[in-house]
Amino acid sequence: MNGIYILLTIFLYFGMLLLVARFTGKNSDNDAFFRGNRRSPWYVVSFGMIGASLSGVTFVSVPGMVRSIDMTYMQTCMGFFVGYLIIAHVLLPLYYKLNLTSIYSYLDDRIGRCSYKTGASFFLLSKIIGAAARLYLVCLILQFDVFEVPFVVTVIGIVLLIWLYTRRSGIRTIVWTDSLQTLCLLLALGLIIYNVAGQLELDFSGVVQTVKDNEHSRIFVFDDWHSKQNFYKQFFSGIFITIVMTGLDQDMMQKNLSCKNLREAQKNMYCYGISFVPVNFLFLSLGVLLLLLASRTGMALPAGGDDILPLFAAEGHLGYAVLIFFTIGIIAAAFSSADSALTALTTSFCIDIMGISHLPEQEAEKRRKIVHFCISAIFIGFILLFKVVNNKSVIDAIYVIASYTYGPLLGLFVFGLFTKLHPRDRFVPYVAIASPLVCYAIDRVVFNYTGYQFGYEMLMFNGFLTFMGLTCLSIKNKKIYGNTQC
Repeated sequence: MNGIYILLTIFLYFGMLLLVARFTGKNSDNDAFFRGNRRSPWYVVSFGMIGASLSGVTFVSVPGMVRSIDMTYMQTCMGFFVGYLIIAHVLLPLYYKLNLTSIYSYLDDRIGRCSYKTGASFFLLSKIIGAAARLYLVCLILQFDVFEVPFVVTVIGIVLLIWLYTRRSGIRTIVWTDSLQTLCLLLALGLIIYNVAGQLELDFSGVVQTVKDNEHSRIFVFDDWHSKQNFYKQFFSGIFITIVMTGLDQDMMQKNLSCKNLREAQKNMYCYGISFVPVNFLFLSLGVLLLLLASRTGMALPAGGDDILPLFAAEGHLGYAVLIFFTIGIIAAAFSSADSALTALTTSFCIDIMGISHLPEQEAEKRRKIVHFCISAIFIGFILLFKVVNNKSVIDAIYVIASYTYGPLLGLFVFGLFTKLHPRDRFVPYVAIASPLVCYAIDRVVFNYTGYQFGYEMLMFNGFLTFMGLTCLSIKNKKIYGNTQC
């Protein structure tokens, strides 16, 4: 019976998205697809970005984190906020000044063609892996075992739905659908907390006191430098994770660049950054309440933290109303993350790799549609691959992947923004590829000899290695290699 409720919810929800896409898809062109014609209201963009950042992974994984690492994830979230301020005052002014469609074209002007292609390539790899990991978890939850539907059919169906409502107007549609999906996600979160609190017979003040007094309410870790949850590791990692996964990410910046001007884009970033902290705190509080409910009812919890919330919600333990809203929340989170990722991947490949901005409008639009469809197919392949190889918490896997794949991007942009040096452009791809490989080797050696385990701070170290490599390539090099063929 649960499968029928889930299926009906998906069809009704998808109908709403198609209706929004129909209204926003009129008179669409490539500029509408890539930049929303620079007419997106900043407050709509800001609200929608909450859902795009949280994703289905946050909806499921963050409550499950509490059992193993308490509420220490809040240390990372505090770092996120500082990162958003840096983006608003360092990166956004640069992007608007250069009137960019793809943010990686900055590297072409500053360093050279090979650096430009390298940055775009690392984004494409990073984004498709990260987005596939997020959507993989959601596909597992929405798997219709009651109908004996194969996993591959579920994946194809979900990606096809996303392709259908993004294929015409891209970012112009996504700005509005993401806002709708964020609203659904937050309503679902609120209803689930309310229902769990009701089963625990707690009012609002009771919930606050219960979370505060719970053994899993620990937020700060200052005394253990070996722990991955050490405050300084988590806080500074949060700053740099935000800079690379938002500020240097075509997906997130494409929404900001659809705002009317820089001032409105900065307002968007302030509001979005502030809201991110309390929303994640609510997810962690939900995790505390779920553990308490399981303890009182004697329910056996699954081994994986990602399975705790689905156990309560998707299997009907909290009632059919929660089941429906949980399904809506998961779909909203998944679609708001995956649809913008699909659009950003299409934009980056078209602009950065194919260079369609120099083609006639009709031919450019034709190629953009082909690329959009092909990337959807590649997306499906990566989700299926992730199912085969993943065996750990998905949100942790995403940040680990980001540490290795976004590190070279961090090094490239920091080098471009804060130095006046000009590296030998044709050798930049070798430095960018070598840096994460060296990081992985160092991580293994350090752990084997000292027991110290790198956490998300590997991202900073990776970026530092890339930066130093670019500096070495600049020794005795006086020329600007902006026209290097790569």
